[in-house]
Formats: sequence, C-alpha cells, structure tokens
Amino acid sequence: MVEIAPDPDAAVRGIADGSTVLIGGFGPAGQPYALIDALRRSGAGDLTVVNNNAGNGTTGLAALLATGRVRKIICSFPRQTDSFVFEELYAAGRIELEVAPQGNLAERIRAAGAGIGGFYTPTGAGTMLAEGKETRTIDGRVHVLEHPIRADVALIRAHTADGAGNLVYRKTGRNFGPIMATAARLTIAEVTRTVPVGGLDPEAVVTPGIFVDRVVVTG
Repeated sequence: MVEIAPDPDAAVRGIADGSTVLIGGFGPAGQPYALIDALRRSGAGDLTVVNNNAGNGTTGLAALLATGRVRKIICSFPRQTDSFVFEELYAAGRIELEVAPQGNLAERIRAAGAGIGGFYTPTGAGTMLAEGKETRTIDGRVHVLEHPIRADVALIRAHTADGAGNLVYRKTGRNFGPIMATAARLTIAEVTRTVPVGGLDPEAVVTPGIFVDRVVVTG
C-alpha cells in the first residue's frame, strides 16, 4: 500500500548520501519543487542527479545544486540562459557532468524500468559522446551501446493520485515522470490532490500505483 506522507520532509526521509536521484521535469514543467526543496533541507550529499536539464534560475533543481551536495549531474541540456548556478559550479570543478542526448536519456531511464540490459542507437555515434563506448555497425550504420540508468530514488510531480498511488498528470507535466517512476527503488510523487480509490478513471491512469511508494499533497 502506498504511503501518504504528511509533508514533503517526511516524504523524502531516508534518502542516503551517495544516492542516484531521478528528478522529473522539462524545465519548470513537471518539476517537483516541494520534494526538491525537502531533499535540499534533508542534508543528503554526494548525490548523482538525473534530469532533463541542469536547473533554472535559483529555485528547484538549481537551489539543490547551489548547496554543493550534488556530485554529478546527468542531463541533456546543461546550459541555458538561466543555468548560471550549474555553470559556476562546473567552471570551478565542483560538479561532474555527463551529457546524454534527450532521446538517449529517456530511453536509458525507460530501459531500466523495463529490465533491458542495454541498447544500440546511432545517436551520438562519431562524436565525443561516444568516446569509450562500445559500437556496432547495424544495417550499415554505426550504433553506440547505451546502458540503463537505474536509480535509488525518483522524485516526480503528478496532478492527482488515488489512495492506491495511481497517478494522472497534467499536460506537459507528464514528461519524464512515468518512466522515472519505473526506474527507481523508491518513487515519491508530489501531487496537487488525492482522491479515494476508484476516484480515477482507470483509462486515464498513466503511472500504476505498483510503481509508487510515497505520495505527498503540495497543492
């Protein structure tokens, strides 16, 4: 049975130093701000964070990076007009970066949830992103072997949860949440509201409750 946490701080309890944390969001859309802030307050360090980008402005993921407790970030878009927190940390050698093309990033997360041991893709072949990776020619085209990204924790944002942890999302807030929920040992969902079991149309459920461990309502 899913746990309904009383607040974000209770929801993130037990996240240990050295954890790999998947954080949903495409820029601000679908980013679990309350859970990120709670993780920041928790004091957990030496983290590896996986996200589409490397933070915006000074809130959310950027605020977590600013604490200096993120050792490494895996993302597709590390540099944007307002990614100055990450840029300063990277220039000072205080954070490691692994760039993954967006399709590769999504598929590596999905592969972890699906139990796939790896996959070949032409994306990145012949570039710096393929250095040190196994390659294979398939149908006359060079492909690069990519490995799944499995995580200790996933922090995601959904719109509504029922009492069993089934989730529905709102528009583009759906982005990385569904695949991240399947790829972590512990999945924590921040939601706008909860409804009783049976209160969601089963056809509208995107993430089944079997993949969700904790839910917290943040409005």
